[in-house]
Amino acid sequence: MSFRLAAIVTASLVALAGPATAGPGAPGHKDSASALLGSPAAKGQGRLVKVEMTDNAYSIAKVDVKAGETIRFQIVNKGTLLHEFNLNTAEEHAQHKPMMAMMMEHGMITVDSIKNLKMKMPDGTVMAHTEPNSVLVEPGKSAEISWKFTRAGTLDIACNIPGHSESGMVIPLTVVAR
Repeated sequence: MSFRLAAIVTASLVALAGPATAGPGAPGHKDSASALLGSPAAKGQGRLVKVEMTDNAYSIAKVDVKAGETIRFQIVNKGTLLHEFNLNTAEEHAQHKPMMAMMMEHGMITVDSIKNLKMKMPDGTVMAHTEPNSVLVEPGKSAEISWKFTRAGTLDIACNIPGHSESGMVIPLTVVAR
């Protein structure tokens, strides 16, 4: 099956599942403190965790955090492709993957660049990629996310661009109680 056909099938399945929404709680960008074991912290705050992205891998195998700790993720894309750093639950990643395919199909992103982070969908809703737990990083660029983890649990950091997490771009993150 060609990429174009796969993207159309994926977009059709997403459309059947319901409209894409913007802002807090959009699939793959859930910002609930409960689901994400915490909330955004002031930029530049917390213990530094450096993450390099290449095609298609992250430089670290796992992240361990203590509840109450703030982590400053310093993210650098050393690859030739566009990559995503998305801190979320496995369920939210599964919901977000078809939306990333749709973003590619509609030209919001390409294999190596960001064209537009907001897109009006055919049903009139707006899909955006602007939540504080996720960032797209173009080749040769860097980004930062600071996050305060307030309770124990597990999340994944993943790149939901089609094919990337499937080829290994996933980092398990464990938050342990103090």
